[in-house]
Amino acid sequence: MSEIRSLSPALLWQFFDTLCSIPHPSGHEAALRQWIADWARERELDVRQDRVGNLVIRKAATAGMEHRKGVILQAHMDMVPQANADSPHDFTRDPIQPWIDGDWVRARGTTLGADNGIGLAACLAVLADDKVQHGPLEVLLTVDEESGMTGAFGLEPGLLRGEILLNTDSEQDGDVYMGCAGGVDANITLPYEAEPVPIGHQAVRLAITGLRGGHSGINIHQGRASANKLLAELLHQLGQSGDIRLAELHGGTLRNAIAREAWALLTLPAAGLARAQDLIESYRRQYAAEFAGVDDFIRLELEPAGLPPRVMSPDLQRRLVAALLACPHGVMEMSRALAGVVQSSTNLGVIKTEAEQVYVQCLIRSLSDAGRDRVAEMTAAVFRLAGADCRFDGAYPGWQPDPDSPIMRLLLDTHEALFGVQPAVKVIHAGLECGLFKAVYPEWDMVSFGPTIQGAHSPDERVHIEAVSRFWQLLVRVLRQIPESDGR
Repeated sequence: MSEIRSLSPALLWQFFDTLCSIPHPSGHEAALRQWIADWARERELDVRQDRVGNLVIRKAATAGMEHRKGVILQAHMDMVPQANADSPHDFTRDPIQPWIDGDWVRARGTTLGADNGIGLAACLAVLADDKVQHGPLEVLLTVDEESGMTGAFGLEPGLLRGEILLNTDSEQDGDVYMGCAGGVDANITLPYEAEPVPIGHQAVRLAITGLRGGHSGINIHQGRASANKLLAELLHQLGQSGDIRLAELHGGTLRNAIAREAWALLTLPAAGLARAQDLIESYRRQYAAEFAGVDDFIRLELEPAGLPPRVMSPDLQRRLVAALLACPHGVMEMSRALAGVVQSSTNLGVIKTEAEQVYVQCLIRSLSDAGRDRVAEMTAAVFRLAGADCRFDGAYPGWQPDPDSPIMRLLLDTHEALFGVQPAVKVIHAGLECGLFKAVYPEWDMVSFGPTIQGAHSPDERVHIEAVSRFWQLLVRVLRQIPESDGR
């Protein structure tokens, strides 16, 4: 038990504290899913698990509300596993350690999992609290949202009965979302062409650390540095002398997180070490000025390392570094229809040197399929020119806005009645599951909202305590005011 159990609304925070105690990174939701299913069955709720691992939990309507439209409350069970470099945290075994930091809740050295743990906790609190009034209710809890949207892709038609879906995966109090970006993963490989380490070379490790990182959709327009892109630039500059040899490079851990750290193992003649150190110092000063106020704690370190068993061929090194340098990253296009909204973007998320190949992964997002495909082809062209294989998978559609949505109108009016202001209606540049849901259940009326969460997908993640309280109030009031079904 942690101090967050003292916060209000009590049931929601107690559930969130329990979620923190059960490891549930993407792909490892089984223990949490079992705990939820057991808890729901103890309350004699109808619990079903589908073939991909999603849970559907049904609760009967409050007396007198049986003829209201059926509502599906939706959240995902997995969280993004990101930890500071000095943290020994094992996300598959160790609990998250939440703590209260003034007006916020954050975790010690890791992501908090408020994305989407607060929404999940709210769903469970509605199921647990019989004072919450609602019509026919289903809670849909999906798996693997953060790493592949497996649960949303596998959702079966006919499984759910409701007419309205309330998605709890948004991250700004006072905003209501009526659309989201789609996306696709680019998986890139180059065969590792090896040579012996040149005679007389010594090894050094070049590391870039201390970046903020963040969500590759929500934060992509904020100018945050990508460790992968900075590393590509440094390797390009170091290679201008021709005597640097690259053995391996690694950067980022998730395709949907802006890379916070990256490193490369290099060899060079002793005579070239001073020049390399001078160049790194020069770029340290450049980056400090360039990213001031955005990424204030960038660290560049060049340290001695053990000699590797091999280095890349000069040709592979040249092609790989050039492709990473040219790889599109960041905002590609702003929406012409929605002021201030990113239309298309891409994130150079992961670089890994493996035994037989170098692997690179990018996540491309767009509000339109055409925009998504355009950036995908641009990315493929860059890497194919470098002799790489580029394959795409996991494509998912965006959620197209419906300005006439009745649930949107209800939520706007309810927010104004509760808090005195109308929320902003927005389209989010992130991959909510709603687009995939709409493909299977096109008749659903959908809306997404949630409390303020900052730093999602990074160890800086934090959730605003008062915003959680407002989110809960809004959710409870909306459930109470859902209209009667046309089919009664």
